Amino acid sequence: MITIWFSLVVLCWVLFFVLEGFDFGVGMLGPLLGRDDHERGAVVRTVGPFWDGNEVWLVAAVGVTFAAFPDWYAALLSGLYLPMAALLLLLAVRGVALEFRGKVDGPRWRRRCDTALAVSSAGIVALWGAVLGILTHGLALGADGQVTGDGPARSLAPLATLPAVAGAATALFAALLIGATFLALRTTGPVHARARRWSVRLAAAGTVLLGTAGVLGGSRLVLAAAVLCMGVTLVARHRRELVAFAGTALGVAAAVVAVFTVHGDVVLRSTLDPAWSLTTTGAAATDSALRLLSVSGAVVLPGVLVYQAYSYWVFRNRVASERVPS
Repeated sequence: MITIWFSLVVLCWVLFFVLEGFDFGVGMLGPLLGRDDHERGAVVRTVGPFWDGNEVWLVAAVGVTFAAFPDWYAALLSGLYLPMAALLLLLAVRGVALEFRGKVDGPRWRRRCDTALAVSSAGIVALWGAVLGILTHGLALGADGQVTGDGPARSLAPLATLPAVAGAATALFAALLIGATFLALRTTGPVHARARRWSVRLAAAGTVLLGTAGVLGGSRLVLAAAVLCMGVTLVARHRRELVAFAGTALGVAAAVVAVFTVHGDVVLRSTLDPAWSLTTTGAAATDSALRLLSVSGAVVLPGVLVYQAYSYWVFRNRVASERVPS
């Protein structure tokens, strides 16, 4: 039961980072790929029907983590309280920018919303990447399972570590790449052409950077990511937008799974003493709670998947970024 629910927790986080990943990437790329108000509007319309549904997976991931592994939830969110609060504020800004963009009929207002969308999306991606980097390194967990320290430094200090900085940079690159491949898949006209060029350039740059890092660090996972970027470069150059997007999404999913399983059954490593680390067994809820959770999860999670699959099917057509004569 514990293994099943840990797998579901990871699945929810994978779906959030993949589906919201291209939402954030589109938000960052909007001002770059859209040269005027019409083109920037086309960029936003590619995620308009999906972004709030994709965000449901954040609620699901946090909720399932809280219900199935309460000690893990308590240590992680209390230890990173200020970054999590900043994430909520940035998510609110992102939502307001998307929802209110069309409420005022004026290019200046829409340009401000596009800027707010790009800045908030970049901030969200960087913070989530830092959190994933911190998960690979661990937190200063004490013997009681709580993060030690007082004041703001308790939750801000982990952001200054090398894994957090590397995670933020990697997440920004991944979001830009998956956003570019998504826009190349979902648009026509000038935005499509620019998105395809950006996806080729980003994937090529990722091949060089990850390949160099993999050789210097001797990491097979990083080298595998470099090979994947090379494949995305080739298929994107040959206008295989669906394959390029699928390959990028697979890479993001694999990276998230690697982060959550890098320490085996340890879900949160203690940097003070490995014996104080939280494991899946030690952080899990009781068997009766997991059984009750299984009953509700068997109804809710498939329903969310069916709803999202249907929405993507309904809005499957590309968004035109070229101007059509009336």
